[in-house]
Amino acid sequence: MRKQTAARLAWTVCVFVAALTVFALTVDLLSGKPERLAVRIAEWSFTTLAVPLAVVGALITSRRPGNRVGILLLVGGLSISVEKVAEELTSYGVRVPGVGLIGWVSNLAWIPSILMLLLLPVLFPDGQPPSPRWRPVVWAIVAGAVVTTVLAALIPRIGIEPSLRSPLGLPGSAGVALERVLRLVFLGLPVAAVAAMAAMIVRFRRARGVERQQLKWLAYAGGVVVVATVAQDTWLGGWPVAAATALLWAIPVAIGVAILRYRLYDIDRIINRTLVYGLLTMLLGLGYAGMVLVLGQLFGGIGDQPPGWVIASVTLAVAALAQPARRRIQQAVDRRFNRRRYNAAKTIEAFSAHLRDQVDFDTLTVELLAVVNHTVEPTSSSLWLRSQPQRERPTLPHNPED
Repeated sequence: MRKQTAARLAWTVCVFVAALTVFALTVDLLSGKPERLAVRIAEWSFTTLAVPLAVVGALITSRRPGNRVGILLLVGGLSISVEKVAEELTSYGVRVPGVGLIGWVSNLAWIPSILMLLLLPVLFPDGQPPSPRWRPVVWAIVAGAVVTTVLAALIPRIGIEPSLRSPLGLPGSAGVALERVLRLVFLGLPVAAVAAMAAMIVRFRRARGVERQQLKWLAYAGGVVVVATVAQDTWLGGWPVAAATALLWAIPVAIGVAILRYRLYDIDRIINRTLVYGLLTMLLGLGYAGMVLVLGQLFGGIGDQPPGWVIASVTLAVAALAQPARRRIQQAVDRRFNRRRYNAAKTIEAFSAHLRDQVDFDTLTVELLAVVNHTVEPTSSSLWLRSQPQRERPTLPHNPED
């Protein structure tokens, strides 16, 4: 009954978060903001982040009710949805009754989502810190969130609209002093983030088996978000959609797959393919750009458009180099990041070469079992061969005259 109650409550919160998200998007569309379309799409992506967080949190809570990660995700999704609704309504200003109280809510609603981001690396994947020594870190983060909530509730100004006054804010010099203290509290966020990441690194170094694969999923999702953010600032001209979309899907999906253990061990193949094809794309892209630039300057002149035959030749050369480059990069990645697979491939390759020269059946059987034990690492192994019935030799008919 307790599990059913937790599941019903989790899915109720999930539906509520979805309703708040739809309402926030509707208010944003009706507000007619003057921002660029790319900026608004990024804002919508961040607003809708509450929905996958709540869905994954409800799935974890209903299927793994003892795991605190599900509760964290539900709290984070609810925090984001409430904050976005309060932010959109506050932007309407005097047209919304009680706008001061709504702005006061927007001052507080974002804090649980930051708490979720800080506690998630510490408690992932089983909902417990890596060891009892890390419990003070958890309590310090929670205490910091409580202090921040109290200070944000008492400051006189509304963060999203500084012209509005908070109905519960302290007036005069007391309110100004609280704002300064709140800025000092914000300086502790990087320290808390470093401590949370250190907890995850310690857990990863100690983890084995299933837990290690679960941590790989979250680390991979974090890497996707970082790469999307760097690409956004470096190659996309600050276009914010890439990072927002990566944040929208990578983190919740990775957490759901890791904790619910759906195709858990595919992460090794995903990481391998990402490294191989990412490096291959970068190598071929740089090679293509370099060859077009050099040949274009030689045969087209400085500042002129390269001839068409130069572009066609470089394209064919890059296409011809793609497959050999992919094999070399695959070997390098396996040798550096997947040593077990690389050693297994080398063992099988050496055994295949030795197999052509081995004629002793007993020796071949021993070597085959040794290769299986070294590459597959089973608990036990044996070789069984089906005996072939002896075939009679064909005889020619006897001719008495011979």
